[in-house]
Amino acid sequence: MQMPKPNDLVIAGKSALVASLRAALPGDAVIDDIAETRAYECDGLAAYTCPPLAVVLPRTTEEVSAVLRICHAAGVPVVPRGSGTSLAGGALPTADSIVLGVARLNDVLETDYDNRFIRVQSGRTNLSVTQAVEERGFFYAPDPSSQLACAIAGNIAMNSGGAHCLKYGVTTNNLLGVTMVLMDGEVIELGGPFCDPGGLDLLGLVCGSEGQLGVVTEATLRILPKPEGARPVLMGFDSAEVAGACVADIIKAGVLPVAIEFMDRPCITACENFTGAGYPICEALLIVEVEGSEAEIDHQLGLIMAIAAQHDPVEMRESRSAEESAAIWHGRKSAFGAMGQMGDYICLDGTIPVSALPHVLRRIGELAQEYGLGVANVFHAGDGNMHPLILFDANKEGDLALAEGMGEDILRLCVEVGGCLTGEHGVGVEKRELMSTQFAPSDLEAQMQVKDVFDPGWLLNPSKVFPLSVSAARRDRAA
Repeated sequence: MQMPKPNDLVIAGKSALVASLRAALPGDAVIDDIAETRAYECDGLAAYTCPPLAVVLPRTTEEVSAVLRICHAAGVPVVPRGSGTSLAGGALPTADSIVLGVARLNDVLETDYDNRFIRVQSGRTNLSVTQAVEERGFFYAPDPSSQLACAIAGNIAMNSGGAHCLKYGVTTNNLLGVTMVLMDGEVIELGGPFCDPGGLDLLGLVCGSEGQLGVVTEATLRILPKPEGARPVLMGFDSAEVAGACVADIIKAGVLPVAIEFMDRPCITACENFTGAGYPICEALLIVEVEGSEAEIDHQLGLIMAIAAQHDPVEMRESRSAEESAAIWHGRKSAFGAMGQMGDYICLDGTIPVSALPHVLRRIGELAQEYGLGVANVFHAGDGNMHPLILFDANKEGDLALAEGMGEDILRLCVEVGGCLTGEHGVGVEKRELMSTQFAPSDLEAQMQVKDVFDPGWLLNPSKVFPLSVSAARRDRAA
């Protein structure tokens, strides 16, 4: 992965920069020892690493503002970082950058059950938002597989979703407002807890902007009453294409499950060995969950299972207890970790029309044979958000390059069938050179003009999202 040459003047000024940061922040909030900064040299896309110049860990919006003012005055790039679970290199540092981690901004600031919102600092983990309100019968809907660890800041940056996004939407559908610090240290408020504000939808720009526009320090999130009940059903099939066709038919029938998750044989086997969830070992497995009263659940599952029966499933099993439901979801939520036991892998994030699932799954299998690499599929099938896992050996010369090439072909395929490069992982460094596959030069220019407004010096999260050649030219022009 190509990265720009670091700014030697910034690196030479490290001592003065660190001294300024230490004067503005508490003593333990600045890390500049090379051994300690290595903990921040990559995110979940661990194939690429680069230790940053230093790391800062502020606790308040005011401290974030102070850091950005210092870095802005010195012309130092800043890489915002949530929990580092990004799978697209969204928090990969450059050698001349400061990593600004928000992990210590983790307080609940306000909870309003009558108006159904919670305001939190952005370093708070996704799952802990639900844990803060569940005793009162509420929950926060977006649920990425990494929800135990991932931060709200990163969820906002990448517009993360999760298994239940089919019914409840992704982060942008559950984000009401933010407090954000611009690169020059200015603090702004966008949105709010009540009706949509007048004027331009700047909040819509921020959600999914991958740290290109500012650093979010606080977020107002929509919370929802817990449903009366929920129940999943497991459905096994003898081919991935047939399972994909079943998903398309469920959606076409107008039934709206809360989730439809897909796993193929390699992933099923890995998850079963890892968790003992009780999965049937078959070529493809669907987990379909519905919500409501017992009567509503029975009715919806009856319709879904009738549709599935037309595709000759090898097994169909309804959960009959809370424990069984928990085991089913524990297996799915553990998929990425379970696959890690099989070796190195790259996890992709293309999104396609649901009707294209059978064709795309078949073509992914063909690409795996052409490249001579293993592939496993686990994804949010209900909205076509695919996560092919390309298996390779990091210790075998050339294997990583092969995996990257196969990944690019899969993402091009997603665009060709009417989909897009990413659903919830973001572009980061992983997909930046493919942006011209989906967007015309005029489209990219419009996006970069937005960044010009918020970050005219192009110092925030450098070398991400936009193809390196055009972003480097923009940065040089700004300098």
